[in-house]
Amino acid sequence: MAKIEGFRIKNFRTLKDVSLGRLWNQQKAAPLTPMTVVIGKNGVGKSTLFDAFGFLADALKSGVEDACDSRGRGGFERLRTQGQKGPIEFEVYYKEDGNNRPITYELSIDVDTSGRPYVSKERLRQRRKGQKHGRPFSFLIFNAGKGVVWRGDHEGHQIDEEQDTFNLLDFMESITSNATKEESQKTDVVELDDVRKLGIATLGSLKQHPRISAFRKFIEGWYISYFAPDAARSLPLAGPQKHLNTHGDNLGNVVQFMEREHPRRFQAILKRIAEKIPGIDRIDTEKTNDGRLLLRFNDKGFQDPFFAQQMSDGTLKLFAYLLLLEYPLPAPFICIEEPENGLYHKLLETLAKEFREHATGRKGGSQIFITTHQPYLVDALEPAEVWILEKGLDGSSNIRRASDDVVVKSMVEAGLPLGGLWYSDYLDAR
Repeated sequence: MAKIEGFRIKNFRTLKDVSLGRLWNQQKAAPLTPMTVVIGKNGVGKSTLFDAFGFLADALKSGVEDACDSRGRGGFERLRTQGQKGPIEFEVYYKEDGNNRPITYELSIDVDTSGRPYVSKERLRQRRKGQKHGRPFSFLIFNAGKGVVWRGDHEGHQIDEEQDTFNLLDFMESITSNATKEESQKTDVVELDDVRKLGIATLGSLKQHPRISAFRKFIEGWYISYFAPDAARSLPLAGPQKHLNTHGDNLGNVVQFMEREHPRRFQAILKRIAEKIPGIDRIDTEKTNDGRLLLRFNDKGFQDPFFAQQMSDGTLKLFAYLLLLEYPLPAPFICIEEPENGLYHKLLETLAKEFREHATGRKGGSQIFITTHQPYLVDALEPAEVWILEKGLDGSSNIRRASDDVVVKSMVEAGLPLGGLWYSDYLDAR
């Protein structure tokens, strides 16, 4: 399953320039682990970092202008780091699987003369087979909706990295005039009719662009959790749905899908989840007259079951998270903000172990990204899995890996819990 090895964000709220993990030009850095957890004090930018992934997913789905305005983001100028005039930029460095060559996706968003956000630059690049060093070859390049794309799974072209001197029109003319007949057949000059839409959204639907298609499907498969227990208590109209949505208000529909498509597996899943939720003896379903399925939680000590609408926030959240991990085809990337809210603190270590076991499983489960301020959850983690987000003197955020601190790493190896060290301020910058 595809994994993000590194992620860079620039000029996005307090994230003036933040990098996590390995990038194409930072090969000495260790890649992101299957489970990554970001910690930090209130106001350092954890929610902003979480929303950066959500923004990228929204931009693919509905375009950059809608992404700037949705989820209360307030528009481009509210998103761009205060005092900065440059574009908002994202860089994703990922692998389709362990044997594939990594691919880098770069996206720049700026405002046009009318003040509306648009895709100013977009690029996908990958090293060629056998190329272990040097700059990757670009196989998609767009400037303001105009660009060049290479078909297939290995073509591309080396270009000048100095963006200020790079003229796309000259480059396009050079490519088309100097290309061999075979190269010309695999090279397309493209102009999009909407500069506010991502090029990967359009080209990723075409069979002749497998690398672009794979990356588009990768982002489309992300699960960014804005889970709301009250929404999960709603009773949606009957109709099975394959995936839990971001707010969780289709939980009943997902249950209906699992019951219909994977009945035996679903019953086994309910049994496993019941064993992990304190006080719950059994979980089953009840069908209504209009075809919907109701979740029933059989509480120990009570003869009659409780329905999901009667359950606590914590029980519903824990059920939803565990159900996510049990999907027959899980999301490649699961991003959760503060999963500890509403959960008993002693459950957090269990939940962290469930996440890691899934992310590092033999079948290659979801990559999991979490933000938290709960030391009990951090106690179950290794220093390489934890990143510390802090505010710099200029008000922008800085991030570092806990394992980069030799003292902290040695203390954890000696048996001290990482969350306890954080609580005792050993993880603060010195």
